[in-house]
Amino acid sequence: MITRAETAEHELLSALGWSSFFAEQITPDDADLEPVRIARVHRSRLTALSPQGLVEPILTSDVTTSHFAVGDFVLIHPATLLLQRRLERRSVIERRVSGGTVPQLAGANIDTLFIVTSCNMDFSPARLERYLAWANQAGMEPVILLTKADLTDDLGSYERQARTLQRGLDVVIVNPKSSDTTPSLAQWCKRGQTVALVGSSGVGKSTLVNTLVGVTEEPQQETGSIREEDAKGRHTTTARSLHPIAGGGWVIDTPGIRTLQVSDVADGLDILFAEITEQAVQCRFRDCTHAHEPGCAVQAAVVVGAIDRERLDRWRKLQDENAENDLAKVPWANGTGGRRNKRR
Repeated sequence: MITRAETAEHELLSALGWSSFFAEQITPDDADLEPVRIARVHRSRLTALSPQGLVEPILTSDVTTSHFAVGDFVLIHPATLLLQRRLERRSVIERRVSGGTVPQLAGANIDTLFIVTSCNMDFSPARLERYLAWANQAGMEPVILLTKADLTDDLGSYERQARTLQRGLDVVIVNPKSSDTTPSLAQWCKRGQTVALVGSSGVGKSTLVNTLVGVTEEPQQETGSIREEDAKGRHTTTARSLHPIAGGGWVIDTPGIRTLQVSDVADGLDILFAEITEQAVQCRFRDCTHAHEPGCAVQAAVVVGAIDRERLDRWRKLQDENAENDLAKVPWANGTGGRRNKRR
């Protein structure tokens, strides 16, 4: 028989984002362990949220904080706080950085990815497509948020460009400082739901986090501005962290990302460029590059205006980059297990 205390604890866990996906991973051996959710990853320690409040799980000597992402659910011993194991993630976003071989974890168990961009020179369809492929592959719902609408006299153009990037894509115009922002995003910020914010520095992510979180005992995120001469912002968020949204849900803020390499996102690209993917099956050759082959259905669609030529060029660039980065991770590709050696 389930006690009232157990019911209350389950309700508190559900509010943290706990679901049947995680409950099904609990075995009889885990009966004495307590699930908690990682709220912040520090250099040498973790901060987590439990139904009772904040805790700091203790790591064994063979485990480092780099093994965990904000949003992870882990099992700890309630008496010693010793971390026993991490539960399988429902979704995860990780990125490769230029010159690096190990992907950086950006967040886990996220339902919706808010891709934030401003209505000025920061707005880049090519970069937004990278974020969208990233979200598609990770199994999250992408939503584009347009900020700094007061900087343009042609807001409709930015909104139309954003909507054409992917079928069924939600695009919302927001003022990060306005209280009207919270209700406009409420459908993605319900109790137990988790959203993450990504985008270049200075587009209003930290301000938006502060607005969503509202007045709490937590210190607010530091905010910054965009340089007028090039529309580039200053990094104000330096660590990933999980914050409660006023009225329900959770939000993960991430450092600004100006460059984002794609890797392991083949399925995400197929979703993003659905108009190309669907036409490709009609090509004469299965390995058609859609560049010069006879009987190319994609090129034929470009000629009649069914596929945008610039979209095709960006698709090809992302496909090539994805293939190159995937190959660079295959041990037999270069005999070392790292990046391919370049001839000098």
